[in-house]
Amino acid sequence: MARQKRTSKMLEKAVRRAAGINSIDPNLDLGNGLTLIAFSTLIETMRTRENTYNSALSSLDKFYREMLETECELADMAEHMLLGVATRYGKSSVEYGMAGGVPKNQRRKGLRGELSTSNSQQPSFIASVDSNGNGKEAAATS
Repeated sequence: MARQKRTSKMLEKAVRRAAGINSIDPNLDLGNGLTLIAFSTLIETMRTRENTYNSALSSLDKFYREMLETECELADMAEHMLLGVATRYGKSSVEYGMAGGVPKNQRRKGLRGELSTSNSQQPSFIASVDSNGNGKEAAATS
């Protein structure tokens, strides 16, 4: 998702005010540096900075997308590298482990939903459901 670009309400207000002041007198000088020319210069400075900021956000979005694409390419290549090591040396080899894989003979048992704990380590109670659907704790009978 692209970052939100900024629009300055103060800039819009200043542009409208400058147009109004210009209709009074294009060379209006209120003293202390308060001139229409100075006001217009500051408006343009703000417009330039806002455009620069919004362009930087667009560039940042582009760099972020490029980084994510490269990250996906890197993940794919890392997986292919590991599969290549597995193909050459086997999934039970030391080399497979050195490449970051878990050798087959070192994997945990019970990966298909089986409990890896023995029956003596099970909790002393089992949740059951009575006939009306309410849950209740019943003592285990073993």
